[in-house]
Amino acid sequence: MTTTALITGATSGIGRAVAGKLAQTGVHVIVVGRNVARGEKTIADIRAAGGKADFISFDLRDAASARAIARKAAELGGGHVDILVNNAGIFPFGATHEMSEETFDDVYALNVKVPYFLVAELAPAMAQRGKGAIVNVSTMVADYGAAGLSLYGSSKAAINLLTKAWAAEYGPKGVRVNAVSPGPTRTEGTASMGDALQDLASQAPAGRPAAPEEIAETIAFLASDRASFVQGAVLPVDGGRTAV
Repeated sequence: MTTTALITGATSGIGRAVAGKLAQTGVHVIVVGRNVARGEKTIADIRAAGGKADFISFDLRDAASARAIARKAAELGGGHVDILVNNAGIFPFGATHEMSEETFDDVYALNVKVPYFLVAELAPAMAQRGKGAIVNVSTMVADYGAAGLSLYGSSKAAINLLTKAWAAEYGPKGVRVNAVSPGPTRTEGTASMGDALQDLASQAPAGRPAAPEEIAETIAFLASDRASFVQGAVLPVDGGRTAV
C-alpha cells in the first residue's frame, strides 16, 4: 500500500521542498495551497521526476475547511492519509498595539485552528490503523520573546504544546506527533524581509538563513520510520539560535 502524505502550504517554500523530498521516497503527496498556478507547477515537477502527486486548491481558514481538505486527501489517497505535515502559516510582523483583531483572528485561524482540526479529522483514523506520523512546523520565536513577533510567536507556541498533547493522546496507538522549529529560511514568503532576514540569521552560530531543503530534510526524517522512537519532540532547526 502506497503511503499518502497531506502537506499544507505546499506550493512554495518549505512545504514545496517537503513535497518533493517525500515524493522522492515513494510517498504519494497531496499538495494543498491557494495558488493554482504554483500548485499545478509543483505537482508537474514532482511527476516529471517520477513521483506521485495531486493538488488541492483550497483556502484553509476554519474547522470546516480543514475537515473538507482531510476528507478530499483521503479520497485521493485511496481511503487513507498516513502522514500529515501542518506547514501552512502566516507570520505578520508588528508591535502588539499595531495588530488588528482581524489580523489576530487570521493568524490563529490558519496557524492553530486549521492544524487542530486536521489532526482531529485524521489522527483517529491513523490510530485505528495503528500507524501514522504528524509533523507540525513551528518557529524558533515560539521559544523566546521577540519584539514585533508576539502574535506569530504565540500562535506557534500553541502548536508546540499541541504537539506534545497530541503525542500523549495518539502516540500510544501508533501515531507519532513531532514538530520542527525552523530559524530564518529563504523562501518566497520571506523574500520581502530583505536584509532583515540575514540580520536575524546572523544572531545564530550558523550565521546564515536556511534553504527550504534543509528544513525539509528534518521534516522528512520525522515523517519516516527512521524516527520511529521520536515522539512529542519539538526539534530546533534554527542554525543554533535557541542554543545560545
